[in-house]
Amino acid sequence: MHKDEIADLLEEKYLTLIDWLQIQDNEKWTQGPEGKWTTGQQALHLLQSIKPLNDILSMPRFFFKYAFGKNTRDLHDYDTIVKNYQETLKENKDYIFKASKNMKIPKLKDKTYILNRLQVESKKLQYKIRRISDKNLDTLVLPHPLMGKMQIREVLMWTAYHVEHHTKQLKENY
Repeated sequence: MHKDEIADLLEEKYLTLIDWLQIQDNEKWTQGPEGKWTTGQQALHLLQSIKPLNDILSMPRFFFKYAFGKNTRDLHDYDTIVKNYQETLKENKDYIFKASKNMKIPKLKDKTYILNRLQVESKKLQYKIRRISDKNLDTLVLPHPLMGKMQIREVLMWTAYHVEHHTKQLKENY
């Protein structure tokens, strides 16, 4: 997938999420299905996953090679990344991203802040995607907490799917 397509896909996925969250009844922000995250926790989780990605993509490129090595396999397409992620989720049903463990329920007064931060971080990521070279997207890798090392292009495609995955959960269950 071309980097402009990834940036556009991220914009679409985040807009869909944020639009849905904005029209959802405010009292549902602190509610969720029994034993599941609340709507606010879902939004906060997505913020906790995009913020570190933006932070790390701001680092010098030599850092990636030093810290994580270089790509050693063929690039996966979007559908393969989605399929692999779904299979990995099934195998690790109880896995929770470290930053999202024991997450407090965001208060309703934090809703606007979290939605604004999601929007800003999404725009930052789209900008960074358009600026990074195709070579770096395909040769530099990042560690994914569940999927292992992935090329930056794959992480970005996964990020778009991750937002879609949580938006779908919210629409179906909240």
